[in-house]
Amino acid sequence: MKTEIAVEITELSKRFGSTQAVDRLSLSVDAGEMFGLVGPDGAGKTTTIRMLCGAISPDSGDANVLGHSLAEDIVGIKQEIGYLSQKFSLYGDLTVDENIEFFAEIHNVNSYSERRNQLLRFTRLTPFRDRLAERLSGGMRQKLALACTLIHTPKLIFLDEPTVGVDPVSRRDFWMILADLLKQGITVFLTTPYLDEAERCTRVALMNEGRIMVCDSPSKLKTLMKGSMLELVSPEIRKTYNLLKMAQGISEIQAFGDRLHLVVEDSGNSEEKIRQLLATGGIPIESIRRIAPSLENVFISMVRYG
Repeated sequence: MKTEIAVEITELSKRFGSTQAVDRLSLSVDAGEMFGLVGPDGAGKTTTIRMLCGAISPDSGDANVLGHSLAEDIVGIKQEIGYLSQKFSLYGDLTVDENIEFFAEIHNVNSYSERRNQLLRFTRLTPFRDRLAERLSGGMRQKLALACTLIHTPKLIFLDEPTVGVDPVSRRDFWMILADLLKQGITVFLTTPYLDEAERCTRVALMNEGRIMVCDSPSKLKTLMKGSMLELVSPEIRKTYNLLKMAQGISEIQAFGDRLHLVVEDSGNSEEKIRQLLATGGIPIESIRRIAPSLENVFISMVRYG
């Protein structure tokens, strides 16, 4: 059975002055999947989403969104999608109910009362429906923004870094809501700087300097990491880093707070050599163990070494 395509992007490009924000980007998103576009600040993620939503025009290329051509039918696209931008404009002097009502009217949704009640229950905002938006917490504001985005029942939603600046508990709740959206058959296309969040996506595209480096499921992306990975914890992490960065058999070192992730050719032999080398340098080891690479490890490695 052939999979339905929700988004098909072909050679899409956008330049701002001397900066090539998006460079001949091509990819597809299946209907009903949660697709993650991941990359550092300035990678081109927001520009890509804004083009797909019709907020800005591409310099070249095209995209087909839910059967509508970006070049020929932006109106058709906007009628069927939801878009939660980084700076979604809620109105602080309106209540939760009034904000949803306002966006319902923008989308020409006439009988929205029951839909609003469903969204309030869905986002767990029913107890706060009479509260002014300006008095909501950051996580609650994001839930309200999502409810406003969903009021016209879109088939596809674009979310641009929806959990940035949101506390960990609210981030978890937000992702539970997104999981429920998938069960309803809604396609989710999101950008995030958080690689742990990207692990939840069906597929992930790693983007840097306007280009897609690789696109696949999180599990398959992790297999791209060459060699084995060791995690080393030491109270003298800087000395450890400086001593190991020139050691043979270690192809890459990534620092994460009080620990180092080491990419080695052979985890068994390398572990013993590392212990001996650090002992010679008088550097204590709290722990050293083999670990599976994360998406963050893969992304750092690809950005650094290509």
